[in-house]
Amino acid sequence: MIHHSGRVEIICGSMFCGKTEELIRRVKRAVIARQKVQVFKHSLDSRYAEGEIASHSGQFFHAIPVQQATEIIGGIVEGTTVVAIDEVQFFENDVIDVVETLAARGLRVIVAGLDMDFRGEPFGPIPELMCRAEDVVKLHAICIVCGEAASRTQRLVNGQPARYDDPVIMVGAQEKYEARCRKHHLVPRG
Repeated sequence: MIHHSGRVEIICGSMFCGKTEELIRRVKRAVIARQKVQVFKHSLDSRYAEGEIASHSGQFFHAIPVQQATEIIGGIVEGTTVVAIDEVQFFENDVIDVVETLAARGLRVIVAGLDMDFRGEPFGPIPELMCRAEDVVKLHAICIVCGEAASRTQRLVNGQPARYDDPVIMVGAQEKYEARCRKHHLVPRG
């Protein structure tokens, strides 16, 4: 199926809310519809497998790891109609131009990522992408403390909330993350 006009779809929310699971669901539906799909992820995301995206619920889909968003443009194979990008918050802001370029070419672009960092602040290019997208879905997890809807990611270091001045991206570290509601999300300062 060839799309007549491009579009951008954003799937965002906290950790453990099902962003990658929803991305995989949409990609699988496109494959069933006989659309040519390519999935990309930032090479920093090595939690499960290098050449796959994976949900916390155990779903996997083949993905091409890239370090720079501009590599995505050069990696598009002829006939591709759907491009998906997971963990988009790890990319620099040039991913915005990449997404816009692909949509301008008539492609359906589906991106997933954290909308807020562990501090509860907007994360990387996601806010700008949300403004430019045709479709935005914000998913919620369940607060590990009270069971209410969770919109934030709590980082724990040695069982305690990470401090505000801790690094935003901690790849391969031993931190533990939890989904939290606004009331139970804690970020000590100083």
